[in-house]
Amino acid sequence: MAEVYTHLIAYLFKDEQREQSFELTDAVLPAHVAALHLLQLHFGDGENSLIMPTADSAPDEIMQQALLLGISDIRSQPAAPV
Repeated sequence: MAEVYTHLIAYLFKDEQREQSFELTDAVLPAHVAALHLLQLHFGDGENSLIMPTADSAPDEIMQQALLLGISDIRSQPAAPV
């Protein structure tokens, strides 16, 4: 079984400071992957699926979409094994 890591993400959502943790199998979490998880968290329901980045979106496109939807200043703390 793959090792699982807890990633703590600090970010701004519509200019409000927030934190979220994700348990993932990757030890390193690039900013665009964190942004994708945050987009899914905030906008992943069926009504908003059209604003989600596509599977083949480039990292900079994901970051731009997050910024347009009010997610910015994404910072990830080093992962800790679960």
